[in-house]
Amino acid sequence: MSATGWLNTGDPEPLTWLRRVLVHLRLWLVTLCRPARATSPHTSVLAVMALLGATLAAVAATMVLVDSWAIAQARRLPAWLISVFLQISDLGLSGWFLWPIGLVLLALAALMRPGVGRIANLVAATIVVRLAFVFLAIGIPGLVVTIVKRLIGRARPSDLGPFYYMPFGWRPDYASLPSGHSTAAFAAAVAVGAIWQRARPVMWIYAALIAASRICIAVHYPSDVLAGAFVGTASALAIRRWFARRRLGFALDAAAGVRVMAGPSRRRVVRLIKKLIAVDQARR
Repeated sequence: MSATGWLNTGDPEPLTWLRRVLVHLRLWLVTLCRPARATSPHTSVLAVMALLGATLAAVAATMVLVDSWAIAQARRLPAWLISVFLQISDLGLSGWFLWPIGLVLLALAALMRPGVGRIANLVAATIVVRLAFVFLAIGIPGLVVTIVKRLIGRARPSDLGPFYYMPFGWRPDYASLPSGHSTAAFAAAVAVGAIWQRARPVMWIYAALIAASRICIAVHYPSDVLAGAFVGTASALAIRRWFARRRLGFALDAAAGVRVMAGPSRRRVVRLIKKLIAVDQARR
């Protein structure tokens, strides 16, 4: 994303904050959808089908061998431990990531002006690309799973057992497969870890705890969690490759595959924030 063109409407009049937001959002969307600038190695269809088949087999085996036993064990857990897992489970909502990121993107869209300078534009563009990646990597699989799970219609853990379905029922009590919390948690672990590599251990522990909590509070079977983990991980990796082919935050490397591109230093980010605030106050 280039620094030029951040605000190039051809209108000499100052833009209102709302119009400025809309202009920037449109520009960012166009940039994210631009043609690929690099070709990625051809992915074997057989390899993809084999991975998908292995995942489906693992989910099916878990349904048969583990689901009923795991829920029976979860219902024997002490009340205090279930209460702890309830608190942990709430942290698996995608909104914990999407709302802050969305608000930061909207703030940047409202505050960016031509007068902030080329360097500030470049720093802001780099930040926007990374935040947009994390937002989409979590939001897209989350949206897809929200729809698909209601179409599948698997009953949540109950006396009905792990093999009771009501396809196209569109009811929350028949929306067990895949787990939306697990999808969001594993997508977040991949996305955040792809940008900030030092955060990977913490994010994977976070994802594992969210997945375990959904079973321990008996709202999902282990197979639901496994399916959600696969969808979240695979989706985030696919979106990362989309960004890499367009050299947006990532690049394709013949040896290492997809690598993250260098981002702005903390000092430059602080300078950008101060400059945006100063320019905004000066124009009031």
